[in-house]
Amino acid sequence: MAVQPIKFYQTGSFAVGNRLLPLEDRTVQSDPGRSDSLDSGHRACQGCGEALGARYVLDAAMAATGGRIVAVNATGCLEVFSTPYPETSWRIPWLHSLFGNAPAVSTGVAAAMKVKGRNDVRVVGQGGDGGTVDIGFACLSGMFERNDDVLYVCYDNEAYMNTGVQRSGATPPAARTATTPATGPEPGAEFGKGKNVPLIAMAHEIPYVATATVANLRDLEAKVRRAMDFRGARYLHVLVPCPLGWGSASRDTVRLARLAAESGLFPVFEAEGGEVTAVTKIRRRVPVEEYLRPQQRYAHLFGDSPRPEVVAEIQAIADRNIRRFGLLGGE
Repeated sequence: MAVQPIKFYQTGSFAVGNRLLPLEDRTVQSDPGRSDSLDSGHRACQGCGEALGARYVLDAAMAATGGRIVAVNATGCLEVFSTPYPETSWRIPWLHSLFGNAPAVSTGVAAAMKVKGRNDVRVVGQGGDGGTVDIGFACLSGMFERNDDVLYVCYDNEAYMNTGVQRSGATPPAARTATTPATGPEPGAEFGKGKNVPLIAMAHEIPYVATATVANLRDLEAKVRRAMDFRGARYLHVLVPCPLGWGSASRDTVRLARLAAESGLFPVFEAEGGEVTAVTKIRRRVPVEEYLRPQQRYAHLFGDSPRPEVVAEIQAIADRNIRRFGLLGGE
């Protein structure tokens, strides 16, 4: 389901532009009666992409279900910064699970609601890339195989940020982390390792799979709403830049998410039943170097001893994504 592009004749916030749209087309965040599922007072870092993504996802889910959701949260940054005992920033029914079993706990909540006859209550499971791509992967695959009625959201900041920026199965090649230092002949994370969970989810042929970024929050909201139209297992993979782990400026979070998509390194698409149904085309293609340079985790590729051959390998990955998903408007 492609989101219809909106031409804004006024500059400023989405709320200003929304005045030009019918009520049904306005964003959830422009509604003064929005749920504010993730409220102020949490302890996320300045510029945290995960906090931004989670707020939009949960508010959109609340709007789509009339406020009838239960959220299950894996251990990780999102859980730690939002619920320092005995406080919480969540204003919805919310459960904290272990690091690796959020999909299984979500399944149990969905089953309990079914037994109670509460088919109107929907379940959203959520976690970071560590708890999703690595530690919780078996539970997630099981949830997909059983086609449990859960929307699972992975907030991907491409490393274990909460425990010191260690490599995860979603860490991109050549990125520096605490466990993939920028030393030796092949500095940073190795090429050819890790998992592409959106494609794995598609291989399970579940009803709905989508990717999104915090650079296009209207698209993110629309995909959450679309996911709630389905019953069964659904998966949403959201790129959420982390200023701390990426070594980027707090003000660049949205910009970096946009460059990831516009370079082709992060394809934005939707799939139903294992088939791609919609792709967000690249509006202004940029070389991967424009995305890599603002991040200190890639600083070893530039500077006094540049590694243009490594940048070329990363560019080849982006080029393959562009061909694979038809990301250019003329294709």
